[in-house]
Amino acid sequence: MTDAIKIDVWSDIACPWCYIGKRNLEAGLAATAEDDDAPRVEVTFHSFELSPDTPVDFDGDELDFLSSHKGMPREQVQQMLANVTGVAKDAGLDYHFDILKHTNTVKAHELLHFAKAQGRQHEMTERLMAAYFTEGRHVGRVDELVELAAEVGLDADAARAALESGEYLTAVRADQDQARSYGINGVPFFVIDGKYGVSGAQPADAFAQIARQVWAERGAVAVAE
Repeated sequence: MTDAIKIDVWSDIACPWCYIGKRNLEAGLAATAEDDDAPRVEVTFHSFELSPDTPVDFDGDELDFLSSHKGMPREQVQQMLANVTGVAKDAGLDYHFDILKHTNTVKAHELLHFAKAQGRQHEMTERLMAAYFTEGRHVGRVDELVELAAEVGLDADAARAALESGEYLTAVRADQDQARSYGINGVPFFVIDGKYGVSGAQPADAFAQIARQVWAERGAVAVAE
C-alpha cells in the first residue's frame, strides 16, 4: 500500500489566514475523498509565533495592536480586517475581531504539542482557533487553555501540569527552528512530503489538485518499481 502523503503545516492560532488555510485544506482533501484512487493524507501542525513579543494581557483591541505594532493607520486596519472577515465567511468561518483578545500564543503552542502527544492535536488546533477568532476567548492564560483542553477530552490536570512546567516549550522551539531552516517567514505554510512548499491560504481546489498530483506521482513510482 502506498504510504500516506505527509502535509506539515506551520501556523499560529492567532493568524486569521491560518484558520482560513486550515479550512480550505480540509475542504480540498474532502473533495479528493470521492476519487476512485483517493489520496491518503496525514496532516501535522507545527508552531510559528507571528508576534512573540506580544504580552499575555495586551491593553487594547486588535485595531490598537495592528495600528501600533505594524504602524498602520486605523482606517487601513479596519479595511484589512473587513476583508479577511469576508474571506473567512467564504470558508465557513465567522470571525469577530471586535471581541478578539490579542495575546501571546506560546502557551497555546505548548498545549498543541501536549495534545499531539495525546493524539488530539487536530481537535485542539480547531478548538483554539475557534475560541480565538469566533468566541473572544483569552488563549494566552493557563486557566483558559486548561478549560479548552478539557473541552476536547484532554485531562485538565495533566494539561495544567504541562503548561505550568513548560514541558513542551522545547518542542515549540524545535518547530520554529525547522521553519527557519526551511526559510519560512510567514504563515500559513504547507510542506508536502518534505519537498513541495505552498505558501498562504490557498483555495480548496488548489489543495485538492496538489494532493492528487503528489498521489499520482507516488503511484507512478510504485508502478515503476
